Parts: sequence; structure tokens; C-alpha cells
Amino acid sequence: MNTLVTVARYHLVDRLQYLVLPVGVTLFAFLVNVTIFATLQEEHENYSGGLFTLFVFMLVCGALSMTKSLPFGLALGVSRRSYYLGTILLVAGLSALYAVGIVVFQAIEDATGGWGLSLNYFRVPWLLDGPWYLTLLTAFVFLTLMFVYGMWYGLIYRRAAVLGVVLFGAAQVLVLLGIVLVLTWTASWPKIGTFFSTLTVGGLTGVLAVLVAIAAVGGFATMRRVTV
Repeated sequence: MNTLVTVARYHLVDRLQYLVLPVGVTLFAFLVNVTIFATLQEEHENYSGGLFTLFVFMLVCGALSMTKSLPFGLALGVSRRSYYLGTILLVAGLSALYAVGIVVFQAIEDATGGWGLSLNYFRVPWLLDGPWYLTLLTAFVFLTLMFVYGMWYGLIYRRAAVLGVVLFGAAQVLVLLGIVLVLTWTASWPKIGTFFSTLTVGGLTGVLAVLVAIAAVGGFATMRRVTV
């Protein structure tokens, strides 16, 4: 466990990448949205979507953790297994921190009437729009998914460069296409429509958790074959 904590702390030496930029850019986008909606002076409820900037940054941070930081980390004598699990520990901590931040800012947003502008920046319709504990859980799982998925892409890049990334993306497109064809051939679209129309946020969070597990296992399998 001490080794995993050491790996997480090793990543956090680059506070700019993992803390300053994600928070800074998210808050900058927030200020831009406040300025825009203050200028428009619209009285009805407004939803921004700018919060997804944070989720995109988590994807980028995940990829960089396996490209920029990996060679030096392994050169220090850390095993691939410890490096990977230590990075997972890092993403758990970061996702928890940012999820708590989202919940806190949602509370402030509600208390101030949407920052006095009826602006919902930290509240995303349906997805992050329920009780605080459900928002906390959904945000945590979604942020974790973005980071772990980015890690997998970073490892594919370390393994097979740009060509590997392109083929990896193409393979996922083919899988999705295969699923679409199967659903079409079996006339299962009405069932899919019923499933998604009845899906709750809690149910979606469970689906995202399964995707986190798939991405984590896939990344770990790829990590064992990475050459540095």
C-alpha cells in the first residue's frame, strides 16, 4: 500500500496537470458563462454544460499519466503493477475531491438562485440534477471513467504509437457497429428504447461503473505489454 501511495504522490508533483489546470479551466469557463448570461439578462432557467470541461480534462490527465509520466516512474524501480494501481488510487482521490466540489458548488448555486442569474452551471439536467448523494456518486463514477479510459488510450499509445490509437478507436467503432447490426437483425430496438426510457440516474451510474471496470481491466492487461 505504501508503494501505491508513493506512486500517487509522484503524480502529484505535477500539480499543474492534476489540480491547477482542471480546477482553473473549469472556474474560468464558469466565469465566462456568468459574464455571458449576465449580459443576456435572461430570467428563465439556464443550463450551461460548461462543467463537462472538467470531465474532458480528466480524460486528458489519464492519458498523460501513462505517456508523459510512465517512463520516469518505471525508471525509479516501480513495477508496472504498482504504477498502474497507484495511478488508480490517484484517480479515486481526484474524482472524490472533484465530486465533492461539484456538490458544494451546486449547494451554493441553489442558495444564490443560480448566482443571481438563474444559471445552472454545476447542475446538469437529469445526470447531475438529483439529491446531493446521488450527484456525488454519479460525478465520482463518471470522472473516474473518463480518467481510466484516458489511461487506456495512453497505454495504447505507449504500446503502438499513433497507429495503435487509431486502430483501437476503429475497433471500438466496429464493436458499436456490430451491436447496432445485431439489434437491427433481432428487431430489438423497441426493447432498447424501453430500457433507456426507464433508466434512472442510479441505473446509469451502475452502467458507468461497469464501464470503469472494463476500462481498468483492459488498461491493466495493456500495461503488462508496454515497453518503455
